[in-house]
Amino acid sequence: MGTLNFMFPNSLLDGNCKIVALGDSKLRNNKKISSCFDPLRIGNCTDVQQLNGLSLGLNKTKGRKGGIVSQLKAVVDKGVESYGVGEVEVNESGNCDAIIIGSGIGGLVAATQLAVKGAKVLVLEKYVIPGGSSGFYQRDGYTFDVGSSVMFGFSDKGNLNLITQALAAVGCKLEVIPDPTTVHFHLPNDLSVRVHREYDDFIQELVSKFPHEKEGIIKFYSECWKIFNSLNSLELKSLEEPIYLFGQFFKKPLECLTLAYYLPQNAGDIARKYIKDPGLLSFIDAECFIVSTVNALQTPMINASMVLCDRHFGGINYPVGGVGEIAKSLAKGLVNQGSQILYRANVTSIILDNGKAVGVKLSDGRKFYAKTIVSNATRWDTFGKLLKAENLPKEEEAFQKAYVKAPSFLSIHMGVKADVLPPDTDCHHFTLEDNWTNLEKPYGSIFLSIPTVLDSSLAPEGHHILHIFTTASIEDWEGLSLKDYEAKKELVAERIIGRLEKTLFPGLKSSIVFKEVGTPKTHRRYLARDSGTYGPMPRGTPKGLLGMPFNTTAIDGLYCVGDSCFPGQGVIAVAFSGVMCAHRVAADLGFEKKSEVLDSGLLRLLCWLRTLA
Repeated sequence: MGTLNFMFPNSLLDGNCKIVALGDSKLRNNKKISSCFDPLRIGNCTDVQQLNGLSLGLNKTKGRKGGIVSQLKAVVDKGVESYGVGEVEVNESGNCDAIIIGSGIGGLVAATQLAVKGAKVLVLEKYVIPGGSSGFYQRDGYTFDVGSSVMFGFSDKGNLNLITQALAAVGCKLEVIPDPTTVHFHLPNDLSVRVHREYDDFIQELVSKFPHEKEGIIKFYSECWKIFNSLNSLELKSLEEPIYLFGQFFKKPLECLTLAYYLPQNAGDIARKYIKDPGLLSFIDAECFIVSTVNALQTPMINASMVLCDRHFGGINYPVGGVGEIAKSLAKGLVNQGSQILYRANVTSIILDNGKAVGVKLSDGRKFYAKTIVSNATRWDTFGKLLKAENLPKEEEAFQKAYVKAPSFLSIHMGVKADVLPPDTDCHHFTLEDNWTNLEKPYGSIFLSIPTVLDSSLAPEGHHILHIFTTASIEDWEGLSLKDYEAKKELVAERIIGRLEKTLFPGLKSSIVFKEVGTPKTHRRYLARDSGTYGPMPRGTPKGLLGMPFNTTAIDGLYCVGDSCFPGQGVIAVAFSGVMCAHRVAADLGFEKKSEVLDSGLLRLLCWLRTLA
């Protein structure tokens, strides 16, 4: 048995093991295949093992007491200390102000924002590192981002740099590398567009592709800037807290009215006011698809504007060491504020007392109590798994009638020889080779991140990382035997890689030295996301953001945060959700000013507005 490099559970990847267990690395068909690591199930190991750089000298199992299990536990405990576990004893008595279920970016931002206001917070994370889909894993000298490498809200100016603000609130600052090109589009009819960091350069390139639509291009993106500038001028807190809301209105009435005007509108409708060329409208569909996994007609204009402008205002900046550094820093900052994060804490249900959320129960039987509960799980996992589906509140029934689960992804993490990439290769690419109608179809379009273009330390010398995403439905992967499932993963991945080889990088297949494939089932298993989804998708054409739920729920004491809440998917959006949630919870806990009368009226108004969508 050879040396095994542990893969953290929320790395998204299945590996190639028959059971999810601590296994081995073996040569199978002359290829190195790595097994999975699940801290809840332990297999037999020998030799020197590694956990994120920590060496383990493990003996063969001698029984559960004093054997491999206890040794592994000790090393895992040591390892997670660096991700925010301090010496604080976890409190189960209920004098905690808030329990956060899950340590995704939305949950971590909410937790840290509450902690700096003076609240006692306990974050419960199922796995052994923080971050969720913004986490990381390490294997064979590579540091892979679990999710996308495009980091919005990470600049040093404005009010929408929410990731920077969240880190600064807990005394953290990360070194970043500016990305000169947000994304390089490779689209039907040989349309190639680079989204340059400088706005004027981007507009100039787009106009060069569609010179007859110059006026329409300028007007559409100028309207995006009107929304972005309005948002960027406001102090961003909870839209469910009336004292803040009215205060902002009196300070910035024009900006607030601007946002209210665009709240029920979608990007596709605005684009069609100014643009007629179907190819250019399809390009804007692709721009929005990256934001929301739907076309421009279904993407709220406010969401689109946040992303389409932030990439030029603050720019895309990549953290040195990988995206996982963000979650690690937030987790450490949380502990430094006197709060706690507990790993390997799998929440299976929310405890109610006379209709109020008062605690949570873990898979191992432990129960934790707090004044408030915040769920960073998806809306479907929160209302259906953590709470019994038969007790679904009417507001959640309405939400699930208006929205469906957005598709999941097939993801491929690869290490390749560096010489296969041209010297001027961009970090991010989006490809749709043949037909615009394939944009939203499973496996139709491909998103590619090459973070080593920005940070070469993430891979061994002379190598690059390729992280490939394409949308996929979990139904396409259900009902397969293990053998058929593994064979299908290889077949689909082979086709996706072949398309990239033909379109972008000749010789790509022969350059691969490491590869792991994840499916929607992988995303569901390791990130605890129902069907592997990444947020809600409107069933029809929505009225902007009117239908999106905020952080409060119909259950007293229960709040939601993350991509199932306003304003939706994406790093900057979930960070915004975290900031808003922390403000609303802090007001309810007495750490911020509040008015019971105004609160009641505003929450009823917002509930009514959602019915209009």
